[in-house]
Amino acid sequence: MYKTLLVPVDGRARSARSLEAAGKLAAQWDAHVVGLYVQPPSQIPSYARAEGGAVQLDEVYAKAVAEMTAQARARFDEGVKAAGLARAEWRVGRGDPAAVMALHARYADLVLVNQTDPQDDGGTGFADAILLSVGRPVLVLPYAGDAAVKADNILVCWDAGREAARAVTDALPLLQRAKRVTVLSVDSRATAGGHGEQPGADIALYLSRHGVKAEVARTASGGIDPGSVILSRAFDYGTDLIVMGAYGHSRVRELLLGGATRTLLKQMTVPVLMSH
Repeated sequence: MYKTLLVPVDGRARSARSLEAAGKLAAQWDAHVVGLYVQPPSQIPSYARAEGGAVQLDEVYAKAVAEMTAQARARFDEGVKAAGLARAEWRVGRGDPAAVMALHARYADLVLVNQTDPQDDGGTGFADAILLSVGRPVLVLPYAGDAAVKADNILVCWDAGREAARAVTDALPLLQRAKRVTVLSVDSRATAGGHGEQPGADIALYLSRHGVKAEVARTASGGIDPGSVILSRAFDYGTDLIVMGAYGHSRVRELLLGGATRTLLKQMTVPVLMSH
């Protein structure tokens, strides 16, 4: 079960999306929700400090940070009240956001973040950094649409890799409650070091021993980006949650050549639980 949920919070309205989702999951698991605001480190250049006076600039910075922290706390309190959370905790850290999140995530079962809005960032932004640093499953919520995590019809993306195996294990609490689970493998073939004779059958058997009845589906990409294939099948199956490993290839390779992780982070239409 997920007993501790970690949610990054800031003063922006979209912080409420991840808080709303955390609240609904917390109600299911009787879980504790931790809201974390990371204060930005001072980035005042040395020449500016020399010209403007270090003390005065430090005071201006401290005041700005205090205001941003108060806005984030207000957003958190609103979200806690709206979700009716019985167990909620507010924390404040300072430094690199991904590094601070990684530290706090070591004591959480699940991290919830929002997909980067393409209008704000052409890349995958904060979610990308979190995935690579926290060492915990990350539930990424699409920036548009309903923030609810229904998880009745789950699509598991399976390539027999270690990231996918980790994601399946991390998602077991959700998989065990789902009404339908489909294991999808794209361009899979039997290999001694990966897929067995029936690609997908081994992980379906593993899931069955955990009380999860899963259907196995195999498909060919036909030269299309695997991430696009996954999204297409998710639509066909009426999926409301995708489970997959993140960055099975190196991040540099995916940055240069593309990959399923980056496609999902940019184009997701339903929540995606990822593990790296």
